[in-house]
Amino acid sequence: MANVLILGAHGQIARLATQQLLQETTHHLTLFLRQANRLTVTDSQRETVIDGDVLNAADLQKALQGIDIVYANLGNAQIEKQAQEVVAAMDQAGVRRLIWISTLGIYDEVPGAYGKWNHQMLDGGYLETYAAAAKVIETSDLDYTIIRPAWLSNQDIVSYETTTKGEPFKGTEVSRKSIADLVVKLINDPTQHLGASLGVDQPGTDGDKPSFY
Repeated sequence: MANVLILGAHGQIARLATQQLLQETTHHLTLFLRQANRLTVTDSQRETVIDGDVLNAADLQKALQGIDIVYANLGNAQIEKQAQEVVAAMDQAGVRRLIWISTLGIYDEVPGAYGKWNHQMLDGGYLETYAAAAKVIETSDLDYTIIRPAWLSNQDIVSYETTTKGEPFKGTEVSRKSIADLVVKLINDPTQHLGASLGVDQPGTDGDKPSFY
């Protein structure tokens, strides 16, 4: 049993991962988010909800007490600053294991027409900030895994493959349930993919853009 801190716990992937963790494991989950009343606790013995802001060092320090693994499901224009605060707080608290959700394209690793389309959709502030945040994580001394999903769907399916940093990205889309499943696997075996940045897609979805565009 591990004590897991989920940052950005109201996010769609985070809520799917929380549900799966509650169903399949005995881990204790600390759910950290702004406006905590947005979450409904289903197991008060295993869920602790903290209303906090990742950019507030005191909030983070409080949440990190007794934590074994941090899963960060964050994202907005301040993602680089969020990464800096998370790394600093984890260093101070002595917590080493971090699972960080990023996005595809941060290394210009998406080939062909899909890569060009992805740039057209995400350039101008999004890819740049997510790439900067990933660099913060990668230059830290944490035991991190960065997850770079393809374009996300709400399909009720768990089907995915991974690529590593330096390899061309595969596929155009992946379900949120698949990303949640990968997060749960990493939480259950935190020795996997240390220092790795994983591209994640659904096999057989190659193309110029996702099927829902």
